[in-house]
Amino acid sequence: MRMAPVIPVIVVDEVEHAVPLAEALVAGGLRVLEVTMRTPAALPAIAAMKQVPGAVVGAGTVTNPDELEDALTAGSEFIVSPGLTEPLARACIGAQVPFLPGIANASDIMRGLDLGLRHFKFFPAMAAGGLPALKALAAPFGQCLFCPTGGIGPDNAGEWLAFPPVLCVGGSWVAPRGAPDTHKIETLAREASGMRP
Repeated sequence: MRMAPVIPVIVVDEVEHAVPLAEALVAGGLRVLEVTMRTPAALPAIAAMKQVPGAVVGAGTVTNPDELEDALTAGSEFIVSPGLTEPLARACIGAQVPFLPGIANASDIMRGLDLGLRHFKFFPAMAAGGLPALKALAAPFGQCLFCPTGGIGPDNAGEWLAFPPVLCVGGSWVAPRGAPDTHKIETLAREASGMRP
């Protein structure tokens, strides 16, 4: 979460797009890559992206222990989930893999704290009330750090990153879906990597 201010949220439809996309993002300064488990190409894309020098590749949209096992087998170095369940959290803790579960309210955070977790994805960030909601949630949970994701783009990322409990944001704007325009992606990544206040 501290390696770059933006974690690209990546949807890969064609495995052959994976390496050029990862190379462009890393060249632009975004080394931490979250490949969402939303397409059949996701697992082979994770394995392919792992070969890109400097890339730290993880799986997103992991919702249960079976998907976790698949993601780890593909080589995922971290796990991101849209929510927080005890079976998935315990499986991630048992596997000793960095885990960023999604939270949207105080009860989610308290459940995570009970499991020993301190880092959370605030999701869906804008739909769940935006920055005012996260500020209200963060107040009683000063030990927690966050990666807001969902509705965040170049126009509002800086505002989120200026809030001290936010270590980074997740965003899909730096890795548009489809065949990668590597020059454009590298430019977007370079702009994003300089966003930290």
